[in-house]
Amino acid sequence: MPLNIENDLNRFKDIVKGRLRKDLKRYMGSGEMLGKQGDKVVSIPLPQIQIPRFRYGKNEGGGVGQGEGEGQAGDGQGEAGDQAGQHVLEVDISLEELAEILGDELELPNIQPRGQKEIKTAKDKYTGIATQGPDSLRHTKRTYRQALKRQIAAGSYNPKIPVVVPIKEDMRYRTWKAKTQPQSAAVVVYMMDVSGSMGREQKEIVRLEAFWIDTWLRTQYKNVVARFIIHDAVAREVDRDTFFRTRESGGTLISSAYNLCMKIINEDYPVDEWNIYPFHFSDGDNWSASDTRACLDLVEKQMLPVVNQFSYGQVESEYGSGQFIRDLTERFNDNEVVSLSRIPDREGIMDSIKTFLGKGH
Repeated sequence: MPLNIENDLNRFKDIVKGRLRKDLKRYMGSGEMLGKQGDKVVSIPLPQIQIPRFRYGKNEGGGVGQGEGEGQAGDGQGEAGDQAGQHVLEVDISLEELAEILGDELELPNIQPRGQKEIKTAKDKYTGIATQGPDSLRHTKRTYRQALKRQIAAGSYNPKIPVVVPIKEDMRYRTWKAKTQPQSAAVVVYMMDVSGSMGREQKEIVRLEAFWIDTWLRTQYKNVVARFIIHDAVAREVDRDTFFRTRESGGTLISSAYNLCMKIINEDYPVDEWNIYPFHFSDGDNWSASDTRACLDLVEKQMLPVVNQFSYGQVESEYGSGQFIRDLTERFNDNEVVSLSRIPDREGIMDSIKTFLGKGH
């Protein structure tokens, strides 16, 4: 790539990152941004960025194709305007760059992992020297040292004409072996109330917030697994798409989700190997005060001893009472492992993310 083009590209990337930083809160609440999400990049619409284009002048002279020509008239009814149209440019940005911007703007600390899981990937480590091996692993210094020793011992080395010529017996090669290394792994268990009071907008807020949580955690851990639980009066595990699309009706028993969450953790994710992050989203309604007490006891006695952090986000709904976050606050207000957030609307996503991820747990 020519230097001037590369410099232009870098300047354009800086412009894109600057626009993202300036309007981060708006992008965090924008569904458009996630419309074309891939494994490693996400497309974002950037209005008001000038798109370079060729400008053609009026051709005063004759040439090939000269003449009036024939064409088909258009059928437009509007009048010509004198204002430039607004261009919207879609730009791909990597999730790593997006996470970097998120961390810088929210001043998020790096997470200190607690559990480490043995990943089945090996790292080659050179451990010694052998007399046989491929040319790619030939150890040049050791080979010439051996040749020099042989020539000195044989009396064929002349210090005045210091020529050292290795032969096959002089060749030395590096040896290696594969060694597994512990790598940090995390499991995120997303739980959401899908009863009738959680409408489409509430679920969209949860979807957007979950995207940003995932984006940040994947920069902190080599391996991130996401599990999804929906609940009304009964909880069940579902895939990601079902999680954000399902809508049920009826009552709400939050304890059903917490019990299923603990079942998944206890069966699949040993605490000494995994960093565990349960996130629960609800509008704050629960079926009964007795079930709320059961939830609080379960969180305190079973969940908190094994997780890095328990996070609860309460999405405001005109049908929800909002009581559950008050109950959690009363019990866990001084507990560093518990993170509670009120999310009134899309504008509140940025503050909620900082609340959840700002402790570095």
